[in-house]
Amino acid sequence: MKKWLVVYASVTGNTKYIAEAIYEKLGSEQADLRSVKDDINLDDYEIIVAGYWLTKGGPSPDMQQLLARINNKKVAFFQTQGAELGSEHSVTAFARAATYLGENCYIVGTFASQGRINPALLARRRNSDPNDPHSATERNIKRWEKAAGHPNEEDRVRAGEFVEKLQHKLELRAKFLARQNKQ
Repeated sequence: MKKWLVVYASVTGNTKYIAEAIYEKLGSEQADLRSVKDDINLDDYEIIVAGYWLTKGGPSPDMQQLLARINNKKVAFFQTQGAELGSEHSVTAFARAATYLGENCYIVGTFASQGRINPALLARRRNSDPNDPHSATERNIKRWEKAAGHPNEEDRVRAGEFVEKLQHKLELRAKFLARQNKQ
């Protein structure tokens, strides 16, 4: 049994790119890398690192279904998005992802990377009603252009650093719980 599962939902390749960076940092001895479309036995893993693209302010539908099956696990989320990092949209999307989890899960951490927006979606947004908050405003066009350069090598490095932080948090938590059990 491997300790970690890195599972991803990806349409344009953005999320898969980040998933691969996380998996490479963890190493094949302790982790598996799987698509959300694969048949996965979640009982085989202690820690699930779940990655998805954002749609309607939350995880993709296939990831929503997988998250609902996760119970009694340590979970980390990573998401790729056209939205700016740290934006309200980005932060709220993590909260929405947590609502899909099954029972007794412990969220270890979150990671976001901007990513190229699906060209078909961008075409619809460019032709949408100007009153739509996702329409082709000057601000949105600048954001889309910035997102088009991601994920990139810098994002892969940040994903590796995220793994190191997760491992450190888990070590600290294990020590804390061991002390609690002695008392």
